[in-house]
Amino acid sequence: MKLVRKVLEKDNAGQVTLIPEEPEDMWHTYNLLQVGDSLRASTIRKVQTESATGSVGSNRIRTTLTLCVEAIDFDSQACQLRVKGTNIQENEYVKMGAYHTIELEPNRQFTLAKKQWDSVVLERIEQACDPAWSADVAAVVMQEGLAHVCLVTPSMTLTRAKVEVNIPRKRKGNCSQHDRALERFYEQVVQAIQRHINFEVVKCVLVASPGFVREQFCDYMFQQAVKTDNKLLLENRSKFLQVHSSSGHKYALKEALCDPAVTSRLSDTKAAGEVKALDDFYKMLQHEPDRAFYGLKHVEKANEAMAIDTLLISDELFRHQDVATRARYVKLVDSIRENMGTVRIFSSLHVSGEQLGQLTGVAAILRFPVAELSDQEDESSSEED
Repeated sequence: MKLVRKVLEKDNAGQVTLIPEEPEDMWHTYNLLQVGDSLRASTIRKVQTESATGSVGSNRIRTTLTLCVEAIDFDSQACQLRVKGTNIQENEYVKMGAYHTIELEPNRQFTLAKKQWDSVVLERIEQACDPAWSADVAAVVMQEGLAHVCLVTPSMTLTRAKVEVNIPRKRKGNCSQHDRALERFYEQVVQAIQRHINFEVVKCVLVASPGFVREQFCDYMFQQAVKTDNKLLLENRSKFLQVHSSSGHKYALKEALCDPAVTSRLSDTKAAGEVKALDDFYKMLQHEPDRAFYGLKHVEKANEAMAIDTLLISDELFRHQDVATRARYVKLVDSIRENMGTVRIFSSLHVSGEQLGQLTGVAAILRFPVAELSDQEDESSSEED
């Protein structure tokens, strides 16, 4: 993301002009936009024209509109963003108050104005414009007959390909059908890797599976690469890292990212940090439940006691339609940072973010036990009974 201009007033109202440069930037833009904001961008409008003879025709004309945002639609697979709203600035082709939908695209400038730029939104702009945040990882999560080729970016896990091949069982004295099907499966996975993984950007490719599937697959892939003199795979051999996962489904990627060998290799990527924080929270919940809280009310109470060491919060909560609720989450984040706590904002499109979403989207690891809260909860639940 490229920051062209940023103008903020003392009351934190103002506008920023940005140019999204990669598909990832469309996700950042989606998180910056909120209903009620003002968005100015170039768009195409169908305009009816009448000639001197009275015949009516229609032309598609490119014009720049300023909309008051009413609805935001994001397609995570195509990384496309559509923003619907009403026109709030005079335009020769579009009446004031008329509805229009702007499709935001990479490499096309837009200006976003808000009545209040909060700390979370400003931090996201900083991250999006910092190239150090785009340390990328690819992953192949597989089992016999099923594989998912994923890209793990700082903000989301994108499934780029799903390979499914029916593998017949081995029969006594005849394994040829099984072996042929397995070879066909491996070949399709290799093709998917070459098609969807950009080795210039990706610094590590995780190959995760149960049993020996990953070893057999990697042996096959590099044997074929030597036979066919595939320089792309041979030159990037060192980037492949084999790890264990319980299955070939996308959710098993979380286990692969938890592996210590992977964590040390990806120590500078945001995805690995999120996974580790969530793992630490679950361990704390198991061994010292008085130091692991989730749910907004409980986390706020722990924050009042200045007990929060690490806050885990989903970016989904900052897209809440209700301004007061959104402000409550921002206030919590700011307060914890003031108290020298760490805040980790999880992407709802990451596997770890999905898991955090199942825990209300907000959780905290505490510096010290806050037993009174647990006692209060027990008392209130006994009263309900």
